[in-house]
Amino acid sequence: MDNNLYKIRTKRGSHSLRVAKGHFATNHSHTNYYIDVTTQKMRLSEAKETAKELVSYYNSTTIVDTVLCLDGTEVIGACLANELTKAHFVNLNAHQTIYVVTPERTAGSQLIFRDNISPMITGKHVLILAASVTTGYTAQAAVEAIKYYGGYVAGISAIFATIPTCAGHEVRSIFDPTDLDDYASYPSHECPMCKNGSKIEALINSYGYSKL
Repeated sequence: MDNNLYKIRTKRGSHSLRVAKGHFATNHSHTNYYIDVTTQKMRLSEAKETAKELVSYYNSTTIVDTVLCLDGTEVIGACLANELTKAHFVNLNAHQTIYVVTPERTAGSQLIFRDNISPMITGKHVLILAASVTTGYTAQAAVEAIKYYGGYVAGISAIFATIPTCAGHEVRSIFDPTDLDDYASYPSHECPMCKNGSKIEALINSYGYSKL
């Protein structure tokens, strides 16, 4: 897989993204591109650059008390909280700091927060951070969880997104399908690549890939 990866650059700045073209399966769909966000999530220098680009989509009047990290984006989340603090975004927390939290996922794929974490959601303005938003299932689950625990959604941010909105909220991303002219995603039972006899190369999600 690594030999098939190549870089594309964002239309803003010098940030780049690694992708591979082929036939891949996610939990909810089949796609002709694997989007590799490993280094953005795990290399500090790239996480900082990612956070700087994402924060530029919001203005300083946006209230952010908590960053909710999905898909293993905690390093980016910490960098994003730092950028929000430096940019003097409005914050209603008593100590004028930003919480960075990760939800727990139940066996039924619901997102929950334990009693020691829920005060960082209840009554807070929560910015959702995801590695990618494609089908929108996970981001929507995050929106529902925030509302269930009495929080407010401040926005949805992602490194890569294929949908402009999710659960009534605009999705802000560094990359989108316009960076990949022939990007396509299909429900698994409607995948034309499967119908043409093309074998699935790997199972993928925001954490990586597993070759078949």
